[in-house]
Amino acid sequence: MKARLYLLAIVLIFTSCLSKQDVLHNPRVMQRDAPVIIPRKEEVNTHTSLSGYDYIERYKTIAIDEMNKYGIPASIKLAQALLESGNGNSTLARNANNHFGIKCTPEWPGGKAYKDDDRINDCFRVYDRPEDSFRDHSQFLLRNRYAALFELDKDDYKGWARGLKSAGYATNPRYADLLINLIERYGLHQYDVPESPAAKVKREEVVQAEVEENIVEEREVAQAKPPVAIEIHEVRSGDTLSGIARQYGMSTGELMDLNGLATESLFVGQLILISL
Repeated sequence: MKARLYLLAIVLIFTSCLSKQDVLHNPRVMQRDAPVIIPRKEEVNTHTSLSGYDYIERYKTIAIDEMNKYGIPASIKLAQALLESGNGNSTLARNANNHFGIKCTPEWPGGKAYKDDDRINDCFRVYDRPEDSFRDHSQFLLRNRYAALFELDKDDYKGWARGLKSAGYATNPRYADLLINLIERYGLHQYDVPESPAAKVKREEVVQAEVEENIVEEREVAQAKPPVAIEIHEVRSGDTLSGIARQYGMSTGELMDLNGLATESLFVGQLILISL
């Protein structure tokens, strides 16, 4: 009996050594599927809030692509996205890839998300990718109401900011200043590239053709994207970030995330975004 056990032990050791040698000398052995690791419930990652800089780094290439196609300054696109998605931290941005709050229309073929807005359970568009949201926003601007903006140079962010406000894009009277402040705070104008006169003429022809095609959709577009209602707080002497947060029923962290603030330091006259 002891002899049999001894012999079995030798066989097991030999087999183990052979297996290790196979791994060392036969690379195909290493090509097995990696094990699927299911984290414990407490280890599952939740959403990590993006700062303004994080958001810009992640989406600047998409904004530049849209600028090159349609002439909307990348700085304007990014500033609007920062505002309307709360630096990408809004529920719509995180769960629906909807960075501009565009609502469903009767012909919308894609996914739908419901959230209280102007009405209870308003329907918002769900996009497969953030790029689709940025493109849909460009298409939204290709309307008679905004057509004159496309005649501006594509590095004229101040002209675009003021033009958007004049055309009724947002209800807040300081919307243009808010965009310009964001652009200059983050240096977003570095992504705006001027174009030659010939390139501008060619781009304007493409834009004008799309504007004419979209004329029949003006009413539906107005329903899909009503004017943005942005609430802001202008910092006064004695204001603190925690006090402002309490005033509007928010946490200090939420307010910092929404405004891309690294510290709680404020200065008189600073504009603090409260909500969209």
